[in-house]
Amino acid sequence: MTDAVVVKDVVKRFGATTAVAGVSFSIRHGELFGFIGPDGAGKTTLFRILTTLLVPDEGTARVLGEDVVSALWLLRTRIGYMPGRFSLYPDLSVEENLRFFASVFGTTIAAERQRIAPIYSQLEPFNARRAGALSGGMKQKLALCCALVHRPEILFLDEPTTGVDAVSRREFWDLLGELKAGGLTAVVSTPYMDEADRCDRVALIQRGRLLAIDAPDAVARSFDRPLISVRSNKRHEALRALRQYPHTMTAYPFGETIHFTDKRNEISAVRQQEELREFLESKGFGDLQVKPTPATVEDTFMARMGPAE
Repeated sequence: MTDAVVVKDVVKRFGATTAVAGVSFSIRHGELFGFIGPDGAGKTTLFRILTTLLVPDEGTARVLGEDVVSALWLLRTRIGYMPGRFSLYPDLSVEENLRFFASVFGTTIAAERQRIAPIYSQLEPFNARRAGALSGGMKQKLALCCALVHRPEILFLDEPTTGVDAVSRREFWDLLGELKAGGLTAVVSTPYMDEADRCDRVALIQRGRLLAIDAPDAVARSFDRPLISVRSNKRHEALRALRQYPHTMTAYPFGETIHFTDKRNEISAVRQQEELREFLESKGFGDLQVKPTPATVEDTFMARMGPAE
């Protein structure tokens, strides 16, 4: 079976700005695939190309075996797309929005109830409520329901959990897990690094370029040097001191700690920790915890991103 998505050397420019810079990748059928990157990384532009809303300047993209340029009308009936910005009709009720999107594709809520049941069961008690009066999490669930009502073969979700609370984020990803278990291919973009672990594979994207593509744990394991966690009751001052340490490669806040890497790969991780502790103690920092820590997807992203322009 061919891959659900195949992209080769796609480029998209807006004037002097290159939003997507020659990316190539493939997505398997039945996969939950995530694009992880900050705002402005090129995620939305890439999604708009894959959903036939933008034409690439260079390269090719095929979705479900069809070219996104020449077969756009055929693909639009087979694709589900949930844009990053809430784009339903705020003055229509939950039921009216869903009924409208079902009718666009020649179906009804009743005919598709089994498909949308895991989500619609949570929305149905609010059927008469205006979409604009829903909470952020419920708006996202309604948008997902509308994207699924015509039984798409592949689902594109552009930053579906941005701006919603932590509980709603978790519930939304649980719903995506149920859809994946049912065989649906889903492609998700997110700026939240912690959501990477919910995907089968992820692509790290920054400035329109792909930095890595692999399973989340494999991406984390690719971190190429010892990572040291530093905890101090004066974290901000400790961070400033570490950035003056002559052997610092990177030092950045991570939760309540600081994640540090040393330039010197020729000395052991234990020696790096000892010298780091000695340096901080010489600067007057007490009550320190300096210990090794496993790298995360976020650490790998930071390392591969390189220095800020």
